[in-house]
Amino acid sequence: MVLTQKRWVLLKSMVGVKGHMTIRDLARELSRDVKAVHRDVHTLINAGLVDRIEDGRVVFPYDGIHVDFELNAV
Repeated sequence: MVLTQKRWVLLKSMVGVKGHMTIRDLARELSRDVKAVHRDVHTLINAGLVDRIEDGRVVFPYDGIHVDFELNAV
């Protein structure tokens, strides 16, 4: 699953942030383990929701995000 609760919180913390952030900065801001945030950031990069720039920092390259889905009983 790409969009877990913790990854939503991570994305929310990046929306509207001007500039780029290090994974360590994100982990500190979210009070989470650096390795766990690193793993989540890479999942979000692979999904195209976060970009990594040459110096290793990450950025949410959009003004916002809208998700529309339907959940039905099996």
